[in-house]
Amino acid sequence: HEGYQGRLALPYITPGGVVNFRFRCLRQHSCKDEGCRKYLGLEGFETNLYNVMDLSKPGDVICVCEGEIDAITLSISGIPAVAVPGATNFKKHMGRCLDDFSRALVLGDPDDAGKGLNKKLINDVRAIPIRMPKGHDVNSLYLEGGADALRRLIT
Repeated sequence: HEGYQGRLALPYITPGGVVNFRFRCLRQHSCKDEGCRKYLGLEGFETNLYNVMDLSKPGDVICVCEGEIDAITLSISGIPAVAVPGATNFKKHMGRCLDDFSRALVLGDPDDAGKGLNKKLINDVRAIPIRMPKGHDVNSLYLEGGADALRRLIT
């Protein structure tokens, strides 16, 4: 994977092992301004839900967020979460993974793409949208208020 050197490797782990990878740019710059793709995937691989191991955690609530880092943040905060790798990448068949939960909460980013993800999940899996505080996404809220701020948001 030499072409991904210098990027954060995000393994997609299932009970059967690693099934995919995505690689995040780590440079301190605006990827859009520099013409750099923030995330790269392996050629020929389909889009998967990230952090599916949280689907087997006890409980009847699962969070669905936009991006792998958000799912990691929620999960280490004790909140089971899976991620859609980009707001437009939710596929209808992914909703079947959420069937065993009485509630799916969607935490899209506070931008147009995130609003689109929220709408898609509300329509496809009857998810409950969680409105992020103004100017925050999952990670910025965590950085400001820690895991407690995330827990308060979803309860």
